[in-house]
Amino acid sequence: MKLTPAALGLCVTAALLTGCGGSGSDSDGNGSSGDTQYADGGTFTMAMAGDPGKLDPQSSASSQLFTVNQLAYDNLVAVDADTGEIQSQLATDWKVDGATVTLTLGDGITCADGSDFTATTVADNIAYVADPKNKSPYLGVFLPVGAKAEADDAAGTVTITLAQPAPFVLNGLASLPMVCEAGMEDRASLSDSTAGTGPYVLTEAAPGDHYTYEIRDGYTWGPDGATTAEKGMPDTVVMKVVQNEGTAANLLLSGDLNAATVQGPDAKRLDAQDLFTSQTPALVGEQWYNHGDGHGTADPGVRMGLTQALDLEQLASVATAGNGTPATTLAAIQPVACPGDSVSGNVPAQDVEAAKTALAGQKLTFLYSSAAGNAVSAAAELAVQQWEAAGATVTAKGVDETALQQAIFGTGDWDIAWVPLNVNSPDQLVPFLSGPGMADGGTNFSGIDNPDYDAGVKQASGMPGTEGCDTWLQAEASLFTAADIVPFANNLVTTYGNGAEFEMPGQLVPTSIRMLAS
Repeated sequence: MKLTPAALGLCVTAALLTGCGGSGSDSDGNGSSGDTQYADGGTFTMAMAGDPGKLDPQSSASSQLFTVNQLAYDNLVAVDADTGEIQSQLATDWKVDGATVTLTLGDGITCADGSDFTATTVADNIAYVADPKNKSPYLGVFLPVGAKAEADDAAGTVTITLAQPAPFVLNGLASLPMVCEAGMEDRASLSDSTAGTGPYVLTEAAPGDHYTYEIRDGYTWGPDGATTAEKGMPDTVVMKVVQNEGTAANLLLSGDLNAATVQGPDAKRLDAQDLFTSQTPALVGEQWYNHGDGHGTADPGVRMGLTQALDLEQLASVATAGNGTPATTLAAIQPVACPGDSVSGNVPAQDVEAAKTALAGQKLTFLYSSAAGNAVSAAAELAVQQWEAAGATVTAKGVDETALQQAIFGTGDWDIAWVPLNVNSPDQLVPFLSGPGMADGGTNFSGIDNPDYDAGVKQASGMPGTEGCDTWLQAEASLFTAADIVPFANNLVTTYGNGAEFEMPGQLVPTSIRMLAS
């Protein structure tokens, strides 16, 4: 994924997951011309919609953590956002042979503390994420369950043995951040500091306000060989927490921010200015139901009724301020591994009379991200009106992204939630759509149990690469026909730049940042 993120800067505001890979040109073609003048050094300041919390890069699937991870940590490989081709990062050579993945590390890779980054460190990272006791949300998402790794430091190679072939294993490894040995030995230290090989190192953490990173000299192993010696790279990167889109837009226009992702009505006034932009298509409207015991939405009839009560086309239009399109697949980040349309004709159509039978007397809680902008808030109000017209009493709560993540992955205090998860290959979503729930150490936070989906995943996982795409899409469709989950809107997510250019294929690519001469 030219993870790409998550916005993710955010791939999409309120997305909990966006895979990263990282190289390629900005997606809308509004890049620099040959005569653009860059200024070396300086400070690049970017808004993010929430606080990343604990900074351990393998501890959370939040979009904010993905955002800051890119600065201090590298992945084993990268994915070109335009072509989908695997590119070098920490590894300069790779081979997949059935259930065996062999990677050769580049020479001279060092950690921010000056120590060497070795094949043994890679193997230790694989072992940590693969151990269910560590509860990394990346297990089964970016690293197949059952993976084991062996290192040969003399040859600089790592051999990963999978429990079974995985069709998009390299795409997953392109989103799995590698921690240096000091961090592996002292995981607690990663809560508020960094231990990576990335182009920047954390120098100041002010939770809830900002995180400051300083450039590393001698960095030469970025995506496709990117370095920190390029003219125009900032010496300092500040990731500033700005939860309100209107505030972010104002700070961008005043020059107090160099980058911000804005999706709602404030985007119109930014579009009227001569700003740099980078766009990426993303799934921005995705409705989840809590299938857990004790929730009204545990009843399949209630989930169906809630879906049938909605005019999804109208909701999509409102949520995207009239700029979006209907959802087509669950994995929407370019380059999409399995393009197609698993949504059309499979999501239940609006049928208010049928919904009334199922929803009479239901009292439900609906969560959405307050950081997603005014358009999403307006769409949430519209959804509540349509549910109540069908007989349900729904309490909507716009909460910040930290509270949303706590509810989804912690307390379970929700019935309906709008949580767009963004990846580029369908296998990366399997742990969120099936298998163990949160109480059992899994990441299936809504508790989905769909035998047709599980059977489709099993079949598709045994097929090489894109040969299984039709089966993957059919598996997704089974979730929609059962109203287990409801994708309803795609949009081009725009990140605006003032005084700087950058690549933002979902996630900010740090080595792409260029400060513009005034």
